[in-house]
Amino acid sequence: MTQTCTYYLAPPSPYVYLGHQRFADLVRQYQVQVDVRPFDLGRVFGLSGGLPLAKRAPQRQAYRLVELERWSRYLGKPLHLQPQFFPVAGDPAAFLIIAAKLAHGNDAAMDLTGRIGSAVWAEQRNIADDATLAAIAGEAGFDGAALMKAAATAAVQAEYQRYTDDAIAANVFGAPWYVVDGEPYWGQDRLDFVERAFRRD
Repeated sequence: MTQTCTYYLAPPSPYVYLGHQRFADLVRQYQVQVDVRPFDLGRVFGLSGGLPLAKRAPQRQAYRLVELERWSRYLGKPLHLQPQFFPVAGDPAAFLIIAAKLAHGNDAAMDLTGRIGSAVWAEQRNIADDATLAAIAGEAGFDGAALMKAAATAAVQAEYQRYTDDAIAANVFGAPWYVVDGEPYWGQDRLDFVERAFRRD
C-alpha cells in the first residue's frame, strides 16, 4: 500500500520555502504520495490565535529574522530576510498551485510550490501579480496563460475554501503542516520526525 502525506501550505511562508525541497526529496526517497493543499493561513490564524507578522510583538519579530537567517545558512538556501514583496497576498499563488494540481496532478503542484517560494524569498518577485505567476508557470513548462485562466475559476476557489475548512477541522494552526498516518507535524523543523514516520511505514 502506498503511503500518503497531506501537505498543508501557505505559498508565501518562508518556512514552507525553507522546507519544501527537503520535503520533496523525502517524498521521492520513500515513494510517498502527497496531497498538496494550499490553504488560507490568515483565516486559520483568526481562529487559532495566530497573529500576522505586523501584529506580533517586536521581540518575536526580531527573533524571527534570527531564525530565518540561521535556517538559510544551515540549509544552504538563499533567502532575503526582508524581500521586496513581503508580506504578500497568498491567494493568487494558492489558486495557481491548485489549478496545476487539478490539471496536472500533485507533482505539478509540488513543483510550482517550490518555484513560488523561491520567487518570493530568493528572487524578490511579486507572487500577487498575475503576470509574474504566469511567468513562473511558464518557467515550469506549463502554459502560463491557460493555467492562470483556470486559477480564476470557481472550481479552483472552491477547492481553496475546502482545503482551508479541512485544515481548520484538522486543527492546523501554521504552515507548513504535514499529516502522516493521521499524525500532525508542524513546521519544516519537524521534517526529521516526518522522515521517521515515512521510514517506519
